[in-house]
Amino acid sequence: MRFNTKKFVRNIPLHVMILPALIIIIIFSYVPMAGLVIAFQDFSPVAGFKHITWNGLDNFRYLFDLPGFSTVVWNTVFISTMKIVAGLTVPVITALLLNEVRVNGFKRTIQTIIYMPHFFSWVILGGIVVDVLSPSSGIVNMLLKALGMQPIQFLADNNWFPYILVITDQWKEFGFGTIIYLAALTSIDTSLYEASIIDGAGRWKQTWHITLPGIRPIMILMLTLSLGNVLNGGFDQVFNLYNPLVYESGDILDTMIYRIGLQEAQYSVSTALGLIKSVVSCGFIGLGYYLAYRFAKYRIF
Repeated sequence: MRFNTKKFVRNIPLHVMILPALIIIIIFSYVPMAGLVIAFQDFSPVAGFKHITWNGLDNFRYLFDLPGFSTVVWNTVFISTMKIVAGLTVPVITALLLNEVRVNGFKRTIQTIIYMPHFFSWVILGGIVVDVLSPSSGIVNMLLKALGMQPIQFLADNNWFPYILVITDQWKEFGFGTIIYLAALTSIDTSLYEASIIDGAGRWKQTWHITLPGIRPIMILMLTLSLGNVLNGGFDQVFNLYNPLVYESGDILDTMIYRIGLQEAQYSVSTALGLIKSVVSCGFIGLGYYLAYRFAKYRIF
């Protein structure tokens, strides 16, 4: 591709407008990447960079030899996979149900209510979840007691905690996904529904043969793009909800990085773990972009 000098000169004002954003990205996104070298060092903030001791891959070997490392990796993949599956199915089902509502005021009210949690942080939502699921005063356990059942410590039980993470994550985010699929539904040609009515098709057959195929490209796109989050279990959510009692089922790579790096001051080991996570996630993102282009003809570059 030949460089077009006249076009470049004509667009100089636009290039100048982009310059501040580029500078910010370089300073805050690329310059800090130089700190990844401490993953191959025995770094100490007291000794500083003047007394560097290189240790090769010792930090990575230390991580793989940790007793609970494989459990943390499994927790991360298990929780993330469940979130991806739920993040695809729940918004699609909700969008299909809302699409059948003919009262616009009621429909918009429901959209606003389910979309609202998306704007709150996990600090706020975490407090609400703790209160709602409290074994002594939470509304869920009060209902269980009213039904003659024993209260359940949802946030202190390793069997319940991963599923509580998935359910509360959907409570926060399914409204956002629903709006995306509702927007996709508006792009379906209405003449297809009119033709199907003439052929005698009911609502279920219209949904199966027209609606779902119509939003399939968006579903594939959302699914493939989410592959980049396989190793992101959601630090904010887990950090605000978990406790030592559920480390066995709730500890993920992000919380392990935080605990090793900031609480135990093992900066080199923490950086090595973060580097492993970034490299694997980068591979999944590349795979996701390839699948998005392969099945949905979507590409960024």
